[in-house]
Amino acid sequence: MQYDPIKRMLGSFFNKAPWMRILFYKILDLLLLRSWHIRRELRRWNKARTNDAVTVLDAGFGFGQYSYFLTGLGKNIRVKGLDLKEEQVEDCNRFFKSIQRNNITFFSGDLTQYVEYQAYDLILCVDVMEHILEDSLVFKNFSSSVKPGGRLYISTPSDQGGSDVHDHGDESFIGEHVRDGYNLEDISEKLKTAGFSSVVARYSYGKYGKISWKLSMKYPILMVNVSKLFLILLPFYYLLTFPFCLILNAMDVSRINPTGTGLIVMATK
Repeated sequence: MQYDPIKRMLGSFFNKAPWMRILFYKILDLLLLRSWHIRRELRRWNKARTNDAVTVLDAGFGFGQYSYFLTGLGKNIRVKGLDLKEEQVEDCNRFFKSIQRNNITFFSGDLTQYVEYQAYDLILCVDVMEHILEDSLVFKNFSSSVKPGGRLYISTPSDQGGSDVHDHGDESFIGEHVRDGYNLEDISEKLKTAGFSSVVARYSYGKYGKISWKLSMKYPILMVNVSKLFLILLPFYYLLTFPFCLILNAMDVSRINPTGTGLIVMATK
């Protein structure tokens, strides 16, 4: 299943006005379980930081929803967004300028080649590494680009059913993925080899999160891929399922998952 065409279609629809784009961000924050986990970690980081002014790299920013959240945490947080797609860069620069978020800049680049030596207090990488084959090279670039004492946050599928792969012969639910998911110990070792001194990794999308993901993402995407006519029915579908998804997301975030289809990783330089 190709996810990019659906993302482009949604982006085009919600780009009609700045308030619609912001509404879209709010919907994603509530609907996507990974956003619950990432925003909680970013709030903790922001509360604990001692530097008055910090610089953050949003590595593979996509729609820009996490950049929006970061820039809203304080004007002394300077964000740089990097993405491979030029149209995403132009789109986000235009939108953030229109809402006068002046503490952010978006630019185009390849994470396998991009290094800015000890430039960042924090690097955020959400649902990107599963799209990059040369992951060890990217981890090394991250290590070189983060300051001593700085952090890297990663959200990515795990090998415990990530990308909806449960058996050896299964194919990834998302066609753009180059790997089905990371082993918890494997990604920790790769990050330490790249130069990070401490790595803490935990599972997301556990027992309750997996149900939420199927209700909020998998089933709607499958329906839209069958026919675009299902777009008309989606508001009614979410009217019924959205409250259950919120409860399931809250349950996933509030507990320690012994296993899960996603990983939240924090690495410290």
